[in-house]
Amino acid sequence: MGKTIAEKIFEAHLRDQPTPENMVLDLDVVMCHEITTPIAIMDLVEKGMDKVFDNTKIKAVIDHVTPAKDSKTATQGKIMRDWAKRHQIKDFFDVGQNGVCHALFPEKGFVRPGYTIIMGDSHTCTHGAFGAFAAGVGTTDLEVGIYKGVCSFRTPKTMKVVLEGELSRGVTAKDVILAIIKKITVNGATDRIIEFVGPVVDNMSMAARMTLCNMAIEAGGTCGICMPDKVTAEYLWPFIKDEYTTIDDAVADYQKWHSDPDADYEQVLTIDVTELSPQVTHGFKPDQVKDIQELAGSPVDQIYIGSCTNGRIEDLRDAAQVLKGKKLADGVRGIVTPATPAVYSQALEEGIIRIFMDAGFCVLNPTCGACLGMSSGVLAEGEVCASTTNRNFNGRMGKGGMVHLMSPYSAAAAAVAGTIVDPREYLN
Repeated sequence: MGKTIAEKIFEAHLRDQPTPENMVLDLDVVMCHEITTPIAIMDLVEKGMDKVFDNTKIKAVIDHVTPAKDSKTATQGKIMRDWAKRHQIKDFFDVGQNGVCHALFPEKGFVRPGYTIIMGDSHTCTHGAFGAFAAGVGTTDLEVGIYKGVCSFRTPKTMKVVLEGELSRGVTAKDVILAIIKKITVNGATDRIIEFVGPVVDNMSMAARMTLCNMAIEAGGTCGICMPDKVTAEYLWPFIKDEYTTIDDAVADYQKWHSDPDADYEQVLTIDVTELSPQVTHGFKPDQVKDIQELAGSPVDQIYIGSCTNGRIEDLRDAAQVLKGKKLADGVRGIVTPATPAVYSQALEEGIIRIFMDAGFCVLNPTCGACLGMSSGVLAEGEVCASTTNRNFNGRMGKGGMVHLMSPYSAAAAAVAGTIVDPREYLN
């Protein structure tokens, strides 16, 4: 019997298997941010265990509330800052160099095919786009990971999602993952790894694959994962060029992390995306999804374009296509947050920031703040946001607010129309 990519990664990192159902894995990277890590740091300090297993394998950032908005968030940042200094963690990103973790860390080359990665953040599954096993964990597991470099997981079970056909113009990876979550529900991949394969995935950029894997958790998945290929190697080439003679050599090596043709899956789901329309959520669960035409005409108060799901340069380019030469509708406010300083700089160079500003958008520094209602864009009671983020729980962006999840094309079109609208009407 062949093995899935997850089974291969688990086997290669196995430290111990106390029961058939549980495997203790060596970790390649432990990622940290200022919301969940300070609790782990303080507990380790209190126990007299203030050390890190390998300061070159710890990557840390202040990204959720940055710059700090009050004394509490300033203290969280200080705990991270002091800890990074105390343990000489080189890859620590403070104000000015920081960005949304799941966009910044791949951009810095901290992920490789076959890696094991944890972080105290549910959207760590984003990094599975590179053929890594990456999972969000609780504080206790994060603590152990920081201290010992290991983490315990259930023996992997994988469901395979085969994406066939061809995406039409104006339909993106965000629409695809929303359609998948609608089909399998928020519990459809619980305790499973979702393996995304097929010609649609093969033709996706790394940014699109990150969007796809980012929302695996919204279907309950432990990790989303794609097969590493030439697209992966080309993205990583600035960081791996000393390890391989050519990109093709890297691609050939990465094939060791491909699932075998006779691997066993818990479930196989095949979806043809050819007729897929832009998607949008309604209600307060990410599986409450409709074709966007069904919600056309629903008014919005705020547009938010950013986050670890859709704050990369490709996303800003998509939105700018719609916004160029247009203005926000009366009574609608727009916020855009480039996910990293590099994305911000690139958007400046390409004139994208100017397009957003001319349309009437507020341009923020890279931060996760608005996505989870922590800062910079919180909704008031009864307000509605068309958002490129990943979560629409009740109160997510502010108590009493409603969040409609959608693609950057769709959010930009809503900004111009003042209501939810099919973005394809705004693409030439």
